[in-house]
Amino acid sequence: MDTATLLRQMVGINSVNPSLAAGAPGEPRMADFLQTLLQPLPVEIQRLESTPGRPTLVAVKRGSGGGRSLLLNAHLDTVGVEGMADPFGGRVENGRLYGRGSYDMKGGLAAAVAAFAAVAAGPPLRGNLVLAAVADEEFASLGTEELLRHTRTDAAIVTEPTALSLCTAHKGFAWVEIRVAGRAAHGSRPDLGVDANLAMGEVLSRLAALSNELRSRPPHPLLGHASLHAATLHGGTAWSTYSAECVLQVERRLLPGETVAAAFDEIARAANPHTAALVFHRNAFEASAETPFAQIVQHAIAGETHRPVEITGQTPWFDAALLAEAGVETLIVGHGGAGAHETEEWADLASIDSLTRILVQVANRWCS
Repeated sequence: MDTATLLRQMVGINSVNPSLAAGAPGEPRMADFLQTLLQPLPVEIQRLESTPGRPTLVAVKRGSGGGRSLLLNAHLDTVGVEGMADPFGGRVENGRLYGRGSYDMKGGLAAAVAAFAAVAAGPPLRGNLVLAAVADEEFASLGTEELLRHTRTDAAIVTEPTALSLCTAHKGFAWVEIRVAGRAAHGSRPDLGVDANLAMGEVLSRLAALSNELRSRPPHPLLGHASLHAATLHGGTAWSTYSAECVLQVERRLLPGETVAAAFDEIARAANPHTAALVFHRNAFEASAETPFAQIVQHAIAGETHRPVEITGQTPWFDAALLAEAGVETLIVGHGGAGAHETEEWADLASIDSLTRILVQVANRWCS
């Protein structure tokens, strides 16, 4: 299976996440495309869609029995395309394929599909090989959450882009909303008005001090420091009116070993006496590079790249954390490129071919 052709076809399919861009089509056309592509193979195909219009496609190559199982996980959805000149064109130039999702992460999906197809077309291994093309990773990970209600494997590789390094850690996050109540009044009546915006300024000052304090704590060896930032700030209705309410949305990025509860408590103390609410969170991820599975993966990477394997961490959040929390030994290995969530995005085609061969080798060793 030619991965460059496959990737160009996938980039040509608009799969922008509708939770990120109103009216976007989401994953159905991508799921349809992959289902048609995989249908001729001797595999079982299941479409999970407990949330209508948000399908996850799962394909299984059954083993002969007695072997360990492996999941290849990649997401179907992309972020929006605002500001991109040709988001779905799939232009190829100097070994790079350009377009929305080429790097994040249809390049990794193409490698996972090609590797799965190559193994599925051969004699069965002892363990099952599972391909999951999941929905909604860019927002709430509906796809991987639904996958885990139906499927468990012994190990998993998430093919998010890593430039063929082995990623064993990524950050988590917590979204906290702070509300400060004021009292609306005419701007000429300070005796009646209570300015929620100025009161929020005091909260922001305390959060800035907390942000500085986070940078003074010991860093993670692969991920650096924990952090927070004021993401959005809304307050007031008019020049001549005291603001009746000010709402601040804070994102706190978490390191492995940090708890959401402890991070929230620090923000809530900075917000006191005002209201703070935890809106959404995802835990950080960390795995060992010393396990038998990790050693198999590193051996495959070194054999393909002919250089020592780089152990890395990634600052964004990936579905790897959900898989690991479910008891699946999980690692992240992906292709090269650049431009995630940017107006120019591209994937390195040679690295996608390399990733495909790495995944085939890992499947052959682990599942047998």
